[in-house]
Parts: sequence; C-alpha cells; structure tokens
Amino acid sequence: MTVSTRVQDLLARMTLDEKVAQLVGFWLDQDGEVVAPLADEMATADGRSLADITRHGIGHFTRVYGTRPVDPAARAAWLVDEQRRLVRETRLGIPALVHEECLTGLAAWKAATFPTPLAWGASFDAALVEEMATSIGESMRRLGVHQGLAPVLDVVRDPRWGRVDECISEDPYLVGTVGTAYVRGLQAAGVHATLKHFLGYSASQAGRNHAPVHAGPREIADVFLPPFEMALRDGGAKSVMNSYTEIDGVPVASSPELLTDLLRGELGFEGVVVADYFAVAFLEKTHALAADRGEAAALALAAGIDVELPSGDAYLEPLIEKVRAGEVPESLVDRAVLRVLAQKEELGLLDAEAFDADAPATIDLDTPRHRDIARRLAEESVVLLANDGALPLAPGARVAVIGPNADRAEALQGCYSFANHVLAHHPGTPIGVEMPTVREALAGAFEVEYALGCEVEGTDRSGFAEAEAAASAADVAVVVVGDQAGLFGRGTVGEGNDAESLDLPGVQRELVERLVATGTPVVMVLLTGRPYALDWALGAGGPAAVVQAFFPGEEGGSALARILSGAVSPSGRLPVSLPRSAGAQPYGYLHPPLAGPSGVTSTDSTPVRPFGFGLSYASFEYSEFACSVAESITARVTVTNTSDVAGVEVVQLYGHDVAASITRPVAQLLGFARVPLDAGESRVVTFDAPLSRFAFHDRSMERVVEAGAAEVWIGSDAATDAIPRVTIELPQRAITAADRRLVEVTLSEAR
Repeated sequence: MTVSTRVQDLLARMTLDEKVAQLVGFWLDQDGEVVAPLADEMATADGRSLADITRHGIGHFTRVYGTRPVDPAARAAWLVDEQRRLVRETRLGIPALVHEECLTGLAAWKAATFPTPLAWGASFDAALVEEMATSIGESMRRLGVHQGLAPVLDVVRDPRWGRVDECISEDPYLVGTVGTAYVRGLQAAGVHATLKHFLGYSASQAGRNHAPVHAGPREIADVFLPPFEMALRDGGAKSVMNSYTEIDGVPVASSPELLTDLLRGELGFEGVVVADYFAVAFLEKTHALAADRGEAAALALAAGIDVELPSGDAYLEPLIEKVRAGEVPESLVDRAVLRVLAQKEELGLLDAEAFDADAPATIDLDTPRHRDIARRLAEESVVLLANDGALPLAPGARVAVIGPNADRAEALQGCYSFANHVLAHHPGTPIGVEMPTVREALAGAFEVEYALGCEVEGTDRSGFAEAEAAASAADVAVVVVGDQAGLFGRGTVGEGNDAESLDLPGVQRELVERLVATGTPVVMVLLTGRPYALDWALGAGGPAAVVQAFFPGEEGGSALARILSGAVSPSGRLPVSLPRSAGAQPYGYLHPPLAGPSGVTSTDSTPVRPFGFGLSYASFEYSEFACSVAESITARVTVTNTSDVAGVEVVQLYGHDVAASITRPVAQLLGFARVPLDAGESRVVTFDAPLSRFAFHDRSMERVVEAGAAEVWIGSDAATDAIPRVTIELPQRAITAADRRLVEVTLSEAR
C-alpha cells in the first residue's frame, strides 16, 4: 500500500491514545435499542459528552441517520457542525468517517426503499442494480456519509438461514456479477462499499445464525470466495467486513490466514477491514477464544481487522493496556492506522476545505428517479412460478384481495429496510415514504374487496370465514402470504430469525387451501425473504397461479399490480431453487451427481422449481446454437418471441465438465443475458466467456482448467435444456488474476 507524506506525517505525530481512537467507531443515539446482535450487552457512552468521548479523535461515526428516525436535513446540518468541531477542537483535526447500512437503500428515515438483494438476483440485471446503487450513493454523499455496509456476497446454501433475505443467489457467479455491479454503482457516487461477510458465513450449520461452519478448503475457494474476488478485482471495493462465524474451529475474526494472507496477499486488497458489529468482543463472549477484551483485540488486530465497529469495546482501553504492557506490538496499531488515514484521505476528509460548505437546506431521499429505479427493479424481479391461465387478470374483474401481507407496507420490505430494522422500536412513527400496498395498488385497476384471513404468525383462524366469503363472491381471489422481516425474533425472516421448517409461517397454507376449496380461481402471491417449500401449491389441486416476490420494496405493490393486470409481462427468474422440504439437502442446483436423487436414498433433493426458473406471458424459442473454444468460449444462439405480446427472456448459458480430477457440478451457470423482444422479434445473443468459468481447485489446490470434454447448452433454467447441448474440448490452463474477467454479452439483430 502506497501511503502519502501527509498520512505518514500524521501518524508520526500521534500518541497511542490518538492512534487507537482512529480504529474505533462511536454509535450515536443507540438508546438501548437492539439492532445488532447482543448490542444491549455491550459498552455504552456512560453519560459522557460527545466532546469527551472524541477528545483524542474518532475513527467512525456509526449510523448517524440509521439508528432512530431523524429529519435528514436537520441531521445533516448537525453532522457538518460536528465534523467542524472535530477539526477545530481535537489536536490533530481529523474528522470522522460516517458509515451507514444501505442494503435495500440508505437505511434512514424518509429514504427510498429498494427491493431486497434476493430480488436483485431474481432480476438477473446487473446494470439496473448498478444504477440503483449509484442513486443510493448519491443520497448518502449529500448527507455526509462516506461508507456503506453493503453488498452481502454470501452464497445461499440453506434457506432456513434468516439472512437469506440479504443474499443475492445460490450461484457464486450471479452473486459476484450483481454484487460487483452494486460496488461499482455505490463507489461511482463517492461512497466506499463494504463487502460482507468475509468468509463462509452462509454455510452455518443447519442454517443457524452464527453457527459453526464445516466447509472444506475447496468449497471455500470455489463457492464462497469467487464473489468477493470479483468485487475486489473487477469492482475495486474499498472495504471488507469479516464474518461472525468460525470455520473448522477458527473464528474468522482471529484468522490472519483469511484476513491477511488470502485477502491481502492473494487477492491484493489494500483497503480497510472493518469488524462486523461486536465481532472483536465476540472472540471472548461467544467464541470463548480470548480470555478478555484485551486478548480479543490482540487476536483481531493481528489477524487484520483494522477498525472495530460499532464502538470501542476492545480496541480502546483493553488494547492500549496490551500495547503499553508490551504484549501487542505498536507496529500492528500503526499498520491499521495508516490504512484508516489513507481511506480518509482518499475520501477527501483530510482536505482543508472538506467541511467549508453548509449542509443542504432540504434533502429529498425519495425522488422520482429513486422511485423509477425501484419500480423497474421490482417489476424485473417478480417470478411467475405457475399459471393455468388465471393471469393476467381479466379487465373489469371483481378481485378479492386477501391475506396477511395484502395490506401491509412492512411486508414489502426486507430486514435491513429502515421500517423493519429501526421503526419497529418506534411504533406510530410513519414510514416516511409513499409505499402503496398490494391491496391499494390493485384497487386502482379493479373492483376490490379485502379480507385479512389470518396474521403472518400464530394460529388464529377467526378470519377464515370472512376470507372465504370474499373469495366466493369474486371472479378471482388474490391471496398475499409470506413473511414479516425483522431481527432477532421479531419476525419470520431476517438476521437472527432462522427457521427449523420451510413451511409457510402460521396458518397461511391452510388459508390458501380453504380459498382454493371455494372454487374461485386463486392467485397466490408470496412476499418472502426466503424460498419456501411449495410442492403443495405447485401441483394439481393448488392455486391457479403462483407469483413469487422477494421483498420488492416501496414500488413492489405497484409492480405486482402491473404484472397481475398484464401491463407488464413477468421476467424474474429464481435466484435460488425452491426446495422440496427443509430436509431435502443439498437442494441447490450447483451439486455433483452424488448429491442428486438416486435409488440409494429414500429422500429426494430435486427442487420443486429449479434455479433460473420463471414463466412469462410471452413464449420464446431458441435456434441456431453454436459454441467454440479458443482463448475463450464463444457461444451464440438466436432467441425468438413466438407470442403476440412483448416480453423479456433471460437467456442462460450452462456448462458441465464431463470428467475431471474431482467431482464437478451437473450444471453450472456460465453466463446470462436479459433480452427484450417484441412480439415476433428475434435477436442473436453472443456470449464471450473466459475459460476460467470452467476453473476449479484441483487435488493439489491449484486453480486450473483441466483439458477434456465439456458440455455447453442454453437452458430455460438449470434443469431444462432449451436446445441440444454442444460438446467442446477445453485446453489445460492454469488460472491467473488476468483470467478472472466477467462474461461479455452482445445482442444483435437476427438476419
């Protein structure tokens, strides 16, 4: 890492107290609210003034906007004044770096709420995710925020895990492509992205949050690492956050092998590693690896964690004592301080004029541009799972809108939305943005009668009769079921809300089945943060149509109404397979032959709907598929809209290494493209994929492409060939950093 003279001079003038102050955050306005794991058991300000707390300076201000509802403009003015005070009154005049959560948009009151990351994956639209991230970053910069704690690049392995809602997909390449786009967008606006959670977090045992991970080095390298590598090498991400978990008995927060040797040595990362909230203290508290906070600080600092967030539970007095006792080299403190100061310099915080300008008098965090992006991403992410002709709804139809998620704005939002993350502690406070529910949106186009039916959770069936009556009197019933996102037991999905079953929560399935029994066509709409076991709904005797929406955000209700009415043809595809049951593991598509169904086991891991699945109101055909290999893999196919309505086809390129030195997946996504087509239109889609899409770590843990035959095909999903496969011969190739580019896609007119 190259360090400027200015940064070196600052370090040379610092006392130990001033150094460690740069390595911690301070969480303003926490007020005992639990919006992070075990936050109520950690250190507080103990009634001290902010001036006293920051007398030696401060590294980060934690969630200035995202801890309680504050007026954005008033808070921005306060923040500018506070930064000026730090510059004026602390000895070295170093301002604070401000970080916020921004996974579904800036987690602040009155800020736009976008679809959850699982919906980003369902859109298969990296360009639109990049556009969204840029708009989020621009809002953050206007507020004086410098770093965003997103994106989440964990690869989904077990849908019981509550944090699936925060993830993009079960496919590492889709995660990496979409996640890298988010990084580029956020950083284009001048806000540093933070990749999380490095590494292996989503492989926690039985889908339990913070549970141990038992993953071999090859699975870590070939499944969990690639998205981070893509976002670092191709996206230039500036910050990384550690994983809470332990892998084979070693907590990641204490692992120099992961946080230094791999991250910095092999991947070349030169930015700042921040601790997930309280992760340093957890080395003592939940891992029992350290005897006290000082020992925890020593382990984390040596491993490569530069900044302790959200506050200084271990990196303040406990670390200072260790350094002064000669038990921790001060050079480790200096290493981290140099990285922090270099980041602040890059962000312009050390410039003399950094805070000359006053904050804007008015700040709109939910502009028409925000809403347009939110609507487009929501529409693109809705997945049509089944349809026997009930959709689109007939014009003028009498529609019964039923269900626990039909008329709740909170049901449209993920765990890290401000409403579900923070406003749950402030009952009665309005969300602060316009967010029409599914009921409200449908009422704009149809004659609607509403009935609750039941709550998301619980066993109360007292509303069933009213719901059945409403369905019986209607031409069609739209029943909206699913999740309530929240944290640590306050909801059915989200951080700390892990599930033992993949059945719909409460009595929602029974409600749907009772409505189907009325004889009225039923359209089941799922607003969820995880895939549920839906075999009962997707076979004979189930609803007439099933629509999956992964927390589609502030425009989700309107997007669903437009899709149900036929104004928009659905184009979302499943970013995760739909499991048959919680025990049908491994249910994901990226598995070797041994993990699939066979006669040697009585359990069937075949998903109810495979990865990449999604129906449309249009129909498409493929022709003229060809594939060749040289320095890269070139695949070309013609896709035609054979219907009388416009639509978007998500063209998916798959491959399979026929015989290798280790077992390989039966199907692997090589590339994808969203292709808009008018009725009757044809286009040629050309993929230029690097050979590294077939790479893996061999028996000696070298990353290679092995010579031999491989099958390549276009799939309508991971389980269905849309056109006959082509066999190619792969050359032997050792993979270097230069081989890790993204797949390039070209669309051209058919001749």
